Amino acid sequence: MSFKKIFIRSLLVILVAAISYGVYYASQAFPILAGYGAKNLCSCVVLGGRQSEDVISNELGSSTLSLGTFAFDFKDSSATGSVFGFAKRKAIYRKGLGCTLLNEISENELRDQKFNIAEPPSINQDTINWPMGNLIMDTFLTGIDYEKINKNVEDAFAESGEEKTRRTRAIIVVYDGQIIVEKYADGFDRNSRHLGWSMAKSITNALVGLLVKEGKISLNDAAPVEEWKNDNRSGITISNLMQASSGLNWEENYAGPSDATKMLFKKREAGIYASHAPLKDEPGKNFYYSSGTTNILSWIVRNTTGDAAYHSFPYKNLFYKIGMNSMVMEPDAGGTFVGSSYAFATARDWARFGLLYLNDGMWGSVRLLPEGWVEYTTTPAIGAERGEYGAQFWLNAGASGNPENRIYPDVPTDLFWADGYEGQNVFIIPSKNLVVVKLSQSNGNYLDDNKFLSEIINALPD
Repeated sequence: MSFKKIFIRSLLVILVAAISYGVYYASQAFPILAGYGAKNLCSCVVLGGRQSEDVISNELGSSTLSLGTFAFDFKDSSATGSVFGFAKRKAIYRKGLGCTLLNEISENELRDQKFNIAEPPSINQDTINWPMGNLIMDTFLTGIDYEKINKNVEDAFAESGEEKTRRTRAIIVVYDGQIIVEKYADGFDRNSRHLGWSMAKSITNALVGLLVKEGKISLNDAAPVEEWKNDNRSGITISNLMQASSGLNWEENYAGPSDATKMLFKKREAGIYASHAPLKDEPGKNFYYSSGTTNILSWIVRNTTGDAAYHSFPYKNLFYKIGMNSMVMEPDAGGTFVGSSYAFATARDWARFGLLYLNDGMWGSVRLLPEGWVEYTTTPAIGAERGEYGAQFWLNAGASGNPENRIYPDVPTDLFWADGYEGQNVFIIPSKNLVVVKLSQSNGNYLDDNKFLSEIINALPD
């Protein structure tokens, strides 16, 4: 056989292999892209109260998402997505549950699901003082440089260049229990719900805390996952899951098909799917940030409370008790809240959540979270090299308080925060009696959070 024929055949083999891989990758990636777009379009329109064109232009208009075609249907409150006409996906809205992607379930089956959903309190929060209500004191607190702090907040909304990529949408600064600064971008106001993304993990922390307080679970108990009882995962504790140190083999990667993206955009039961992951490391030895372990926790919360109470449990026992009346947690197609990612609330409600943790789990004179819960939450996870993660919250410097370890070097070491994709944050700084909420949809020109927070602190009384 001549060299020319060998060369041509080799090229054909390479070409066929490349095409085959491309087809395979597309078959895996396209449903994820389409599902991501359909789910977020549905939620942002119905829960966020936004125009579909705005969501498609901003949330779905950049990077590989721009390859998709997305549409919202007001007739049945649903959204669809596809990529080059392939991999069509659909998400539907259900009252009290938000939007759910049709993963491994028919639309009729999903719509036929029946859950006991809590009724929101029949009160007008605009007639009640903050923090349970929305009436804000109009007096200035002494010792605060309001001019400086307002300029700092104003600058946080500034864009540079032709493309608007910072997209700060809401900022609230709560000092000494009072809102001292509040600002929104055009098109948003204090009634606008915002997706917290991974700030939902911190909500899951609170739900586990409620069950610990009730004595229904214990942090040092083996995680009650039936599949694990007779294999090497039997040693995984609830605390291991809380601190993302379960040792499970998991890929948290959102750039393409991975365990995390398959779980959110292809699987019916997020927590059950994540629980199938094999053990890679000894539990409690290595920290690895994982949406999978959070959804296992969410599934444990459901099994512990029981289906009759589960879907009203977060509302009756947490949200409505602290005035978080706008909050909506969205379930997967199996009915379990996606505790890693899907929680919508107003900026003020995110601030209320921060106040609960600032005040050590107390709301007024009532203890909602167990005594010592915030201390546990802010204890660094084993294996987190810089002490940067606790129990579903991020930490500035961990328990050591070593300034050299700080993620934000100009912010006090006791800072801890809920953190979400594209710049969602609830910053809590106990030593400054401060909560700062920042909500955005950043994909460039990111705000320098270290500078932003330090300048807020510098405008406060010593």
